[in-house]
Amino acid sequence: MTKHCRPDRPAARPVLRGALAGVSLASLLLLSSFGVAAQGLKPSTQLRTPSTSLGGNTPAGSSGGTPAAQRQADFIVAVVNSDPITNNEVRARLLRAEQQLTQQGAPLPPRREMVAQVLERLISDKAQLQLARQSGIRVDENAIDNAQLAVARQNQVTVEELRRRLVADGISYTQFRADLSDEIMVSRLRQREVEPRVTVTEQEIDQFLREQDGGGDPSALELNLAQILIAVPENASPQQVATLQATAQRAATRAREGADFAALVTEYSQAPDRQPGGQLGLRGADRYPPLFVEATQNLRSGDIAGPVRSGAGFHVLKVIEKKQAGTPSASINQTRARHILLRVTPQLTEQAAIARLADMKKRILAGQADFAALARENSEDGSAKEGGDLGWANPGMFVPEFEQAMDRLAPGQISDPLISRFGVHLIQVNERRENKLSSREQRELARNALREKKLQEAYALWAQEVRGRAYVEYREPPQ
Repeated sequence: MTKHCRPDRPAARPVLRGALAGVSLASLLLLSSFGVAAQGLKPSTQLRTPSTSLGGNTPAGSSGGTPAAQRQADFIVAVVNSDPITNNEVRARLLRAEQQLTQQGAPLPPRREMVAQVLERLISDKAQLQLARQSGIRVDENAIDNAQLAVARQNQVTVEELRRRLVADGISYTQFRADLSDEIMVSRLRQREVEPRVTVTEQEIDQFLREQDGGGDPSALELNLAQILIAVPENASPQQVATLQATAQRAATRAREGADFAALVTEYSQAPDRQPGGQLGLRGADRYPPLFVEATQNLRSGDIAGPVRSGAGFHVLKVIEKKQAGTPSASINQTRARHILLRVTPQLTEQAAIARLADMKKRILAGQADFAALARENSEDGSAKEGGDLGWANPGMFVPEFEQAMDRLAPGQISDPLISRFGVHLIQVNERRENKLSSREQRELARNALREKKLQEAYALWAQEVRGRAYVEYREPPQ
């Protein structure tokens, strides 16, 4: 029996960008095996593959009255235009999805629901791949090699080790490369079809920044306030209250005149849990006293409110930061680091580069060599002439594997040799700071955030269009 339909709901999936955007999805192919083990995590061995009947909840190995040979046989569950989707494809994708959710600590949805979602994702993927092929997009071997190298380095293994683990885990190396090729092809199609649909206007950026500064939905507001508390005793006389109020007013006046608020906190505040600078921390407005939210609702970052009276006393409040949840902050944590890069060549293997950099680290820590001098002599990066200095860097400036290793270092600390898509690095963090973004930088961050949001929306619409044009035939499992 077959069923014909053309569902119009897309499978939710993030937009992939860049020439190697498909690599991140290809990495998921390995999540059930080496991709997790490479990070020191042990994959679950208790997950079950789907039953042969896709809609069922019976594990593949349990008894259900059907002969074992038939339960294990593969069959077609859907046809997308002219391409089939098999039961084994769904089983494999379902297992990976279950493992990913388990490793994230997320609860597993009902099996029947997951099967439907996985099948719909496969249908959507198949339709997009067909369109990419029809559009004449081609992927050469060099692009696949680069993608494979990126996957290996993201997992901190060599290409040879990647291949060995694929084979050991029963994943066909040929199929792995074919999947990489398909992902790159589809990502190029998305880039061509979706990105031209997205524009961000200056008016949209203005609105975004107004919302960031607290002009949007109050329920999604995040605040960081600093306070000076002038405590009022429970049984204070009216004269005492007036005196304390006058003190709070003096502190507020000085703050509005530009005095350093942190110094005023030290001088005046009597808060029992006084934090440095009096800051209470960035958190949702619903986690602040309503009195504080009301007093600062029409203020911008840097403004002063108060004195306002509470049961504890008089509060002088400064708005350190006010923004909508999920929008970029007006300040950013920057890191100044330096590195030594050795590029992998036929003459210098990854293992040899790792050994050389490990020796350099040992010499630096022993006081026998200087990091900057070694960088100038050995590094194959453009920063070598500056002693490896990369300057002040904002989050997201470096490739993820480099940035993650850098972020784990304390100032002055040196990393172990690190493999990235560019080669092998030795990293040292010199210092960190919180830097207030310029107006231009804030607008650029806003532009990027808006563009990313619009790209996801445009991709969802495009995927729905592609899925809607596909002819899909669902087939029942053999009886």
